[in-house]
Amino acid sequence: MLDDAVWKRAAVANGFTQSEPATGKPATENTEVRVAFDANFLYVGAHLYDREPSKLIINDIKKDFAEVDQDDFEVILDTYHDRRNGYLFITNAAGAKADRQVAGEGREVNGSWDAVWDVRTQIVADGWTVEMAIPLRALRFEPGVSTWGINFARRIRRKNEIDTWTPIPREYNVMRVSLAGELDGVHTERAPRDLRLKPYVLGRSVRAIGIKPFTTTGDVGADFKSALTRSLTLDLTVNPDFAQAEADEQTVNLTQFTTFFPEKREFFLENSGTFYVGDAIRTNIVSAPLTADEDLLLFNSRRVGLTAGGTPMTIPVGGRLTGTAGGLGIGGLVMRTEREGTTPGSLYSALRLKRNLAPGSDIGVFAYGRDGENAAAGQNHVAGVDANVRFAGKVDWNSYIVGSNTPGKSKGQYAWRTSFTYEAPFVHVKAAALELGEGFQDDLGYYRRTSVRKYFLDAGLRPRPVWWQEHGVRELHPHVTWNYYEDLAGQTIGKNLHNGQTWFFSDGAYTEISANMKFDVLKDSLRLNRGDTKAQRLAPGGYNWTEWQWLYVTNASRPLSLNLTGITGGLWSGSQNTLRATMTLKPTYHFRLSAGVQTSSITLDKPDQKFATTLWTGRANYSFTTKMFLDALTQYDAATHQFNANVRFNVIHHPLSDLFIVYNEQRFTTPDAPVPGRSLVVKFTQMLAF
Repeated sequence: MLDDAVWKRAAVANGFTQSEPATGKPATENTEVRVAFDANFLYVGAHLYDREPSKLIINDIKKDFAEVDQDDFEVILDTYHDRRNGYLFITNAAGAKADRQVAGEGREVNGSWDAVWDVRTQIVADGWTVEMAIPLRALRFEPGVSTWGINFARRIRRKNEIDTWTPIPREYNVMRVSLAGELDGVHTERAPRDLRLKPYVLGRSVRAIGIKPFTTTGDVGADFKSALTRSLTLDLTVNPDFAQAEADEQTVNLTQFTTFFPEKREFFLENSGTFYVGDAIRTNIVSAPLTADEDLLLFNSRRVGLTAGGTPMTIPVGGRLTGTAGGLGIGGLVMRTEREGTTPGSLYSALRLKRNLAPGSDIGVFAYGRDGENAAAGQNHVAGVDANVRFAGKVDWNSYIVGSNTPGKSKGQYAWRTSFTYEAPFVHVKAAALELGEGFQDDLGYYRRTSVRKYFLDAGLRPRPVWWQEHGVRELHPHVTWNYYEDLAGQTIGKNLHNGQTWFFSDGAYTEISANMKFDVLKDSLRLNRGDTKAQRLAPGGYNWTEWQWLYVTNASRPLSLNLTGITGGLWSGSQNTLRATMTLKPTYHFRLSAGVQTSSITLDKPDQKFATTLWTGRANYSFTTKMFLDALTQYDAATHQFNANVRFNVIHHPLSDLFIVYNEQRFTTPDAPVPGRSLVVKFTQMLAF
């Protein structure tokens, strides 16, 4: 590899510097990258030198693998050269592939975006090599722009080191494309336009819980993608099916609000960042935060095509338009759903327009709506304006204001949010305020309550004392994350004051202790004991308590890793002892097995109750090759005596073409339990490129 004449003529990108752990210092291992292109492809060749190649860490070869637990090589392309958006391509030493679409420098990351590209890797005596071939037809770009943004990164996992070509401070990552370098001399005039047709055929056999006979049906549908211009893409879907999407993972919910579940359906995930409204997320090593404030997510695509209970609805047709035209970012979405039980069919629509201003800054407008199939089904529309402004490269200000229009409502149909974020190596601060009027309604959004005002503070220090580093601790992180809620009259209705100290170890493990002071007002009674439908409920009123929490996560790159959380202290009117534990075993990069438990022992004073909740979760993943996978998710809820299983087999038989076999089971384990529910789905897709 890398012995072709083209690589000998290509310019070399080297001189990588560390982002972690010693920001700005030379990388401990050399890296050389070369780029070439022809009328159809962009080629990337890299030699990642390593004095100890036998210690390379490979933990996964699954499509869209998690790169943080292993050695990897990353390329990000800012094809519009707008220093905001990009396409990220990742591989490891075994040739696994992951690709992502990045919007707003990581404000939204779409891991389900897929491109037809190829990669070859080889472990050699002095490291490992990479050759990538990325088809230009898979990318969107501005015609006539001959300079793209580009950056490269590699992870040396045994050293917990991240190196980049153009320097990236440790508080950011390679998605910070405003800090990327430049690729000059790009010629895309002869690149073919992307035109794809992806039909599917499906057969399923289903037996609902308590019903003995199976129902066998078949279905067909298709997705169509066309590049209307080099920078504008039209997607159409006819009768889409999402049987291959992973089942939602259940959790023990001891709050008064419904659990938020992320989108997992392929059509809705692609280009989802176009419709996102909100501020940039903070780089958070402890957990990957949601890309938006859960107290108001203005666009939540799970509201389309699913009932309130999660039952799929038929979508006969839908379309999406995304890209840029005349320097204006454009996003449009239209989806029609049909009635499912008592849930009426509706026409859903979304429009997003954005204009880039100075680097890191933009202004936009948006509109979302639902029009029911008839007057009884109702309608709802929201529209607003948002802005993102960057000051001095480190301070981000984000704000939006939105109004809603719902028949029968007249007062308080508004919402707004504003936030300031400051990121630096030693300190980070985010302060925000949010308000939802009493009449605000967004049928395409997710929010917990209305008639509320929220104040938010997330601040911390990141010192790296030499003494601690000599003893295996890379960074200390004293921090606070405070949420304070009041009604529109100024009365406190909730607070969650997290005060923590985290120790990040040199090998990637970390531990944290925290005190979490909480207050919540119940407007309605609440039943916490899910295992007893006749259990007494918490009475409406205010509740004040404090939790003490310990978190410990071992080095996830090792064959055996643990994730432990212990909580003790108060809970509503009483007390709790909670344990969350997950053990993950990775004997080879083909196989991964994890087992976890969430268990709580709860005592309430008013009402006088003692009960326990336990939820077991098991996952198994086997990658036969980089194109054949078997995944299983099982859960057992001891409180409700319910067992769920989701098993998915996937073969990528041609690029972007799959065979899926999916088995689902749901059963209760009580003596008088009804007949278990089961389903088997076989789905075949074939991508046709023109």
